[in-house]
Amino acid sequence: MEQKSADSRYCQPPERRGLCRGEAAEYIGVGVSKFDAMVADGRMPAPKRIDGRRVWDRRQVDRAFDLLEGGGAVEDNPWDL
Repeated sequence: MEQKSADSRYCQPPERRGLCRGEAAEYIGVGVSKFDAMVADGRMPAPKRIDGRRVWDRRQVDRAFDLLEGGGAVEDNPWDL
């Protein structure tokens, strides 16, 4: 009988694409109220509606995050070594 390795018995669950409000806020590293403000001012996308739920598309959140200001050249910091 062929024995499977430990790695082949288990597979990773798929990465979730839809995020609830709290998950979307945590995903970009801000609190829920700041995320709400960013949705209101257009820096973050509006949610999709799935029946009565509001769900943020992780890919749209990624694109919006990429467009935020900042992230240019970072000065060398000797403490980062």
